[in-house]
Amino acid sequence: MTPLETVNAFIRALEANDLDTACSMVDEKCEYDNVPMIKVFGPEGVRGILGPMFANCSQIEWVIHRQAESGNVVFNERLDRFEMPHGWVELPVNGVWEVVDGKITLWRDYFDAASYLKQMPS
Repeated sequence: MTPLETVNAFIRALEANDLDTACSMVDEKCEYDNVPMIKVFGPEGVRGILGPMFANCSQIEWVIHRQAESGNVVFNERLDRFEMPHGWVELPVNGVWEVVDGKITLWRDYFDAASYLKQMPS
């Protein structure tokens, strides 16, 4: 797969709430930087962040508005949507990815934390 195909397959796995498949695409030394919240490393770090959040979701949709690939780097502009018990949470995100030998080695998402937090129940 190309880096773009790898990232899109990863996103499809996340939308299906299939963390096992998604994490199998993540390199052991991958840096996942969820700017401005937290930075973790490797598949277990990704699982540790996404697992608890996704456990509360009945649906996950990542709508990709634009994406580009240059060598092993992928950029995308997305609307990440999560249906939670209190309703949908929608978050505009810009993502930067690096893929080496079919594995995601860098995943950095940029978003506004305040827009996320104001959608959460108090």
